Amino acid sequence: MDLHLADEVRAAIECGMPVVALESTVIAHGLPYPENIRTAMRCEAAIRGSGAVPATIALIGGEIRIGLSAAEIEALGSTDKARKISQKDLAIAAAMRLDAATTVSGTAALAHKAGIRVFATGGIGGVHRGDGSDVSGDLPTLARTPITVVCSGAKVILDLPRTREWLETFGVAVLGWETDELPAFYSRRSGLPVDQAVTSAAEVAAIAMARDELGYEAALLVGVPVPAEFELPREEVEAVVSEAIAAANEEGVRGKALTPFLLSRMASVSEGRTLAANIALLENNARVAGKIATAMSETA
Repeated sequence: MDLHLADEVRAAIECGMPVVALESTVIAHGLPYPENIRTAMRCEAAIRGSGAVPATIALIGGEIRIGLSAAEIEALGSTDKARKISQKDLAIAAAMRLDAATTVSGTAALAHKAGIRVFATGGIGGVHRGDGSDVSGDLPTLARTPITVVCSGAKVILDLPRTREWLETFGVAVLGWETDELPAFYSRRSGLPVDQAVTSAAEVAAIAMARDELGYEAALLVGVPVPAEFELPREEVEAVVSEAIAAANEEGVRGKALTPFLLSRMASVSEGRTLAANIALLENNARVAGKIATAMSETA
């Protein structure tokens, strides 16, 4: 199956220039309109400001696009018809010629296939709260895809300790960007340790290079805390999450509709503070990812 790379992205990959992949679910399902489109463009600008080329990934009419135009981002962010797809859904979306937005797992898989080594997102999926049997497809994809993923930890609606343990068990190394704890999305600290704190993009690049030389297949996860001015206290976040989960249970929201419902409910309950934090961390993660991708290209 062919990947349709934007000219700028193709040229950058062929020349060994830094490229950063971006997911599209945050555009189609994660943020409200028009903040979704504005945030997508600001993330791309942050990557460019760090010296790298952005490559937002999605499927349009079944074609796998690695790098979207501004018009394509606008179209994706202003429709409610784009399907949310993970890695397991890629073949279905391509064969059925669907418009589709890729999750962390779908984006990571396609970025790696295209030769992109760094991927920026907000939060990864993980182990859901409850009995622990509901595990996001993001995790197994990370365990078998040698890419560097820059995020602010797992989405806060998840069971963070179990998610951290899953990453440990399946060999996904976790780095902390200027922190010794895995960030907790809206909060800068979770109480969960990382495998190594790093203070520069060059350190991340060196670790990624060593991972590749050793032939390890798992992703490298870089946890970047939300900017301090947008942080919400963990106690406040937990209260907001609990209220949102209770509302979802009462209304019978399940499956792929659950995360967008919870994020929307949390934004409402927190009077927009969770939305502001989400946008801030997405842009910041994109900036850090651009620095890491640039450092990797300089040491290759």
